[in-house]
Amino acid sequence: MTRREAYDAVVAGAGPAGAVAALVLARAGRRVAFVDEPPEPAAGAHKVGESLPSAATPLLRDLGLWPEAVAAPHLRSTGTYLSWGSPALQERGPVQDPYGAGWQLDRLRFDAFLREAACAAGAEALRGRVLDAVDEGPGLRLLVRSEGGTRELRCAWVVDATGRRAAVARRRAVRRCQDRLVAAHVLVPRHGLGAGGQSDREARTVVEAVAGGWWYTTLTPAGRIVAHLTDPDLAAPRLRTPEGFLDAALRTRYIGARLTAADLTGAAAPRWSAAHGMRLAPYGGPGWIAAGDAALAFDPLSSQGILTALHSGARAGLAAALCLAGAPPRPVLAAYTDFLDGVAAAYARHHAQAYAAETRWPHLPFWQRRGAGQAHPAGRPTASEGRLAGLR
Repeated sequence: MTRREAYDAVVAGAGPAGAVAALVLARAGRRVAFVDEPPEPAAGAHKVGESLPSAATPLLRDLGLWPEAVAAPHLRSTGTYLSWGSPALQERGPVQDPYGAGWQLDRLRFDAFLREAACAAGAEALRGRVLDAVDEGPGLRLLVRSEGGTRELRCAWVVDATGRRAAVARRRAVRRCQDRLVAAHVLVPRHGLGAGGQSDREARTVVEAVAGGWWYTTLTPAGRIVAHLTDPDLAAPRLRTPEGFLDAALRTRYIGARLTAADLTGAAAPRWSAAHGMRLAPYGGPGWIAAGDAALAFDPLSSQGILTALHSGARAGLAAALCLAGAPPRPVLAAYTDFLDGVAAAYARHHAQAYAAETRWPHLPFWQRRGAGQAHPAGRPTASEGRLAGLR
């Protein structure tokens, strides 16, 4: 059974980029829906991409989401420890950041807050998965799979915020991948960190380069996230088992030290996620615009994913609202492109500098593939925040 519904705009996806785009469109007086499949609550459920630089403060304030968006239980970040380019551990604290300390988020809670804010502004939340979009003269027809069957949503504008999947944009643009980076990650729940989680209070993120990639760990409200970044062909099979992954983590010098007091019995199998940089070309066209990871995705070393998602979501929502109000699409999309191109250029420079700074394994595949002078097509917003800045 197919149900047909009409909107001024539909946002595909409801992560930070999608929720903020829907919020902006709703506040502009448009009938807007956002479509997503929220994760089902489950023991040990988590979402990586937990770092939010304090540079997000002005935008959250402009959107009327400050300070509730980052209120407890989200944790203030107290800096980063880096073992990169040297066996020694170097510290980069928030005093070195012009915006001060950022946050380590409970991503599930943060994303839910943004969706609720969009609904409060008048956006309609629809449960489902956008499969494709069909051009129909002026406007598009979205095909959405839901529990009740297939839905067809007709609209004048679509914001594609479906992440690297780029469900709407993939047939309308070229996706340029930076490399094949993947992340294997687990969450050690707070009850596994000691009595009430009190034995692990180290809120600094630890980043440690190793021969086949790099690791990071950080404390979040839900527990400690441990992640290994590498290329698929370099990932040892044992990393796919709880025992093998944790054994590899414990063998590192600094990541392992954060886990020695943790109760790792019954740990879940690591989850795997794409972590490569990706850039869309173009970022938008007649009736559609991409935001968040669908437009521009980052290597997690940048710590800029959520910040860029918020900015691109707000700008994409505004661009669609302006076009719906009668503004010529070409200059609106050109301004959006200029913004994201600036983000991309800054990220590319600092990504190359960061990986070039690790010189201990120049002939090993992971590091050789990321050598100095290699083209990097993705982007990031500033040169002063994130782990890349700490490696300059």
